[in-house]
Amino acid sequence: MDHVQLGRSGVMVSRLCLGTMNFGPETTEDDSFTIMDRALDAGINFFDTANVYGWRIGEGVTEQIVGRWMAQGGGRREKIVLATKVYGKMGQGPNERRLSAYHIRAACEASLSRLQTDHIDLYQMHHIDRQTPWEEIWQAMEQLVREGKVLYVGSSNFAGWHIAQAQSAAAARHFMGLISEQSLYNLKDRTIELEVIPACQGYGLGMIPWSPLAGGLLGGMLDKIASGRRASDDIQKDLVKYRPQVERYEALCREMGEKPADVALAWLIHQPAVTAPIIGPRTMAQLEGNLHSLEITLSEEVLRRLDEIWPGPGGVAPEAYAW
Repeated sequence: MDHVQLGRSGVMVSRLCLGTMNFGPETTEDDSFTIMDRALDAGINFFDTANVYGWRIGEGVTEQIVGRWMAQGGGRREKIVLATKVYGKMGQGPNERRLSAYHIRAACEASLSRLQTDHIDLYQMHHIDRQTPWEEIWQAMEQLVREGKVLYVGSSNFAGWHIAQAQSAAAARHFMGLISEQSLYNLKDRTIELEVIPACQGYGLGMIPWSPLAGGLLGGMLDKIASGRRASDDIQKDLVKYRPQVERYEALCREMGEKPADVALAWLIHQPAVTAPIIGPRTMAQLEGNLHSLEITLSEEVLRRLDEIWPGPGGVAPEAYAW
């Protein structure tokens, strides 16, 4: 397993990030423990969760599972770079969501308790908060850093402009600011190539793509449907829209002798701006397949054919649309 710096920070993370969103809702606690142990054994040291995962308001189901896994000992906590998130609705009160200093403090304390740890390595803002000034957000984050409860701060689902705002405000306070951004990014969804990726590269942020398989569309959907495995309604709609491209994509993968899901992950790993795609295995078999993607080398010819099947926006802004 290769490890690389997370953005301009000095911390080293694995080329795959273990996403835990399925732990609880889709994967039992015992199976989640087994998957986390296998990931750690394989060299994955970057684990991502969020206080809203588990989808029961205020409970932090997935954080609790990760916390109980780490509490088993054996150096589990010390061996991983632990990331979680703040923003989502954690209660019925008006201040139990978003990024006010009031909520950031309370949410961090609650996450620390559920995770059974004294610090969060990467504390990520799950969405932009247009109602809270950056002065307030950074003051709250700086306090958590001073107290040793947070080491690094990241963002998720930010636009390029939001990253610029955040870093400008942080620089004025002599604070490091963001070191990473989590964005929707895969062969089908490439909008962030316009401005988010250039912003990340310009400000030294690591790029952590989520939904690398486009919700399953890039995971061998035609074969699954042929074998009788039902896709979600959203993916069924996407398949109607993108079927010609999916057919060409899966044909290319067969030609390569690789599974579509593994090729989709390998494509992300080949992108210069990408630090670590977030994988979200529900089963051990899915994790083993994800690990195989690290062994795939995509030739320039294959990368060109993938771009033909799944064209991006045409490059960076404004060149992509202005001329």
